[in-house]
Amino acid sequence: MGTMGLALPWEARISSAPRERGTRVEPFQHFSGGTSPAAGDATDEDATLAAACQSGDLRAYERLYVLHGARMKNVARNLLGSPMDAEDAVQDTFLKIQRGVASFRGQSSFVTWTYRILINTCYDARRSRLRKKEIANDDSGETPRPELRAPGAHPSLRMALERALAALTRHQRDVFLLYEVEGFRHAEIAGMLEITETASKNTLFQAKKNLRQMLEPPRSSGAEAR
Repeated sequence: MGTMGLALPWEARISSAPRERGTRVEPFQHFSGGTSPAAGDATDEDATLAAACQSGDLRAYERLYVLHGARMKNVARNLLGSPMDAEDAVQDTFLKIQRGVASFRGQSSFVTWTYRILINTCYDARRSRLRKKEIANDDSGETPRPELRAPGAHPSLRMALERALAALTRHQRDVFLLYEVEGFRHAEIAGMLEITETASKNTLFQAKKNLRQMLEPPRSSGAEAR
C-alpha cells in the first residue's frame, strides 16, 4: 500500500507556525465539505446515501464503499500498521454501519459518522492487540508504523520520520495522520474523534512542534555562540 504519505520538503509540511490552506498534503477533493467546487453536490450525496442506507438499500452501501473504501483502508492501515488488520477493520466497520445506521441522526455528515465508527473500530483492535500482547508477552511491538511516501527521499529520512511519529502520543499521531496524511479538515477530525475543533488544532500544533524538535539536526556550538 504505497498510496499515501507525506511529501517533501519537510519545512513546508512540519512547521510549527500556522500556514495557509494551500500547503496541505494532497487533499482529497471529493470528500464532503472539502475544497471542491462541487461541495454542495457532495453534501447532497452524503444525505442521499444516509437515507438510502437507512432504508436498507444495499446499493447505497456499495456506493459508500466505492467512494470511501480505499481511503478507509488507508486510515486503518496507518492506525493499525497492518494491511490485513486494516481490511478486517473496514469490514467490521461496514457491518457496524449496517447494524447501527438507524441510530444516525445527522448531527454530523454521514461520512464523518462512518469514519468515526472506523476509528473506534481501530481503537478497539489496538486495545485487543495490546491485551493479547500482554498475555503472550509478545515483544513484537504495539506501535503501528504509518506508511509514508516521500518520493526521492533517502531511506534514513523515512526511518527518522517513522521513529519520530512513533514517539508522539497516540492522540497526537492520530490527529497528525488524519490531517497531514489523509487531508481531513479539523472540523471533520473533531467529529471523528469526538473532540472540539480547537482541540484538534492544538493537538496538531503540538505534534508538529514535537516532530520538528526530533527531526531538526542539532545546532553546532558555533551557531549557538552567534
